[in-house]
Amino acid sequence: MIRKVLIANRGEIALRIIRACRELGMKSVAVYSDADEDSLPVQLADEAICIGPASSQESYLKADRILSAAEIANVDAIHPGYGFLSENAEFAEQCERCNIKFIGPKSATIRQMGDKAVARETVNKFKVPMVPGSDGPVESENEGLRVAKSIGFPVIIKAVAGGGGRGMRVAHNAAAFGKSFETAKNEAEKAFGNGQLYIEKFIDSPRHIEFQILADQHGKIVHLGERDCSVQRRHQKIIEEAPSPFLSPEMRKTMGRAAVKAAQAAEYQNAGTVEFLVDSKKNFYFIEMNTRIQVEHGVTEEVTGIDLVKEQLTIAANEKLAFDQRSIKFQRHSIECRICAEDPVNNFLPSPGEIELYFAPGGHGVRVDSHVYSGYKISPHYDSMISKLITFGRNRSLALDRMERALGEYIIRGKNLRNNIPFCRAIIKDPVFRAGKATTRYVEDFLARTPNEMFTPKA
Repeated sequence: MIRKVLIANRGEIALRIIRACRELGMKSVAVYSDADEDSLPVQLADEAICIGPASSQESYLKADRILSAAEIANVDAIHPGYGFLSENAEFAEQCERCNIKFIGPKSATIRQMGDKAVARETVNKFKVPMVPGSDGPVESENEGLRVAKSIGFPVIIKAVAGGGGRGMRVAHNAAAFGKSFETAKNEAEKAFGNGQLYIEKFIDSPRHIEFQILADQHGKIVHLGERDCSVQRRHQKIIEEAPSPFLSPEMRKTMGRAAVKAAQAAEYQNAGTVEFLVDSKKNFYFIEMNTRIQVEHGVTEEVTGIDLVKEQLTIAANEKLAFDQRSIKFQRHSIECRICAEDPVNNFLPSPGEIELYFAPGGHGVRVDSHVYSGYKISPHYDSMISKLITFGRNRSLALDRMERALGEYIIRGKNLRNNIPFCRAIIKDPVFRAGKATTRYVEDFLARTPNEMFTPKA
């Protein structure tokens, strides 16, 4: 039984977890930095405890302070959300040692799937299709070059402990390999404290397709369909949708079975995401597994009608999944735009500042997951995401029309505060995107052919 949950996160995901706890009759405890003292999660949680200064290195990434807060509040469980410590195996292990339920997979699973080279080896035993690449981390630049030559250029150099596009570089030939390898290594060491790299064949202009997994503690594993996350800038997702306009029903079944196999290989529990690249010939390849709730989980919720965060909590409480694979229905189409305080014209540079006027869109088929309000200050210390704008309808065309309408209604104003709403709206109206032809190269191509004034954000 779980009676009280500490939320080791901030922003909209913290608010999302508070709401799920309240619906399940669980008490919630928010932790916060000095910068978040006036945040909605702090105001709406049953309890709130300050854990340090504004810098995430001194607050949300301080496992000892979070565990101390958990002890003070006498909680049964910790929900890490996404980002910060959500995929930190050591933190999950510390929770286990303190007899506090970590709402996610076991620490051993996080460690296994967090090391991308080990993850590849693990799921390969279950014959999940893999991108050709090194068997594990390469020990040196020379070894990496030998692997690259054996599988053929271009290749992508990836951090073993990577995420969010950091520690990742493409080398198109042997001459460029050395510089790309060194840059990726330095970036990985700085971002993750681990400079190990592995090599994969680079698939040009693929689709990025991920499958949502739920697994209880009694051996039942299901998938809740896919999300198409191909619209990205600098390997960071901007727009996600479900189902993918690219997949046929037969391919969905095949990839879904592969995703479940990957979860079985990892002896997975709780919510997770299996990510694939799909080439133009519809060959698909496993790339990684995210051992946490995803930012874009709301898209799947609107398509299936299943509350993923509540499922996380009930799985952690040792309850069985109340549904099997056959009972999961994909009833609608859903699209999400990540609304961020950034300037698309200036290479998506973050734009922190105070929101002076905020009006969120509404109406049938519109959902806004956000933690901001008029007077809220977007801090330079954290991610620049303001909200997740989600629309849904009986088909893709209706979901797109609602998204275009909702983006037109959205008002976020502040002195020198810029946002990506006009950029998202330009994409939603773009014939290539509306035709369902976006690949991971889409944003790069879109920027090259679209005048800046089409998506210059308002100050």
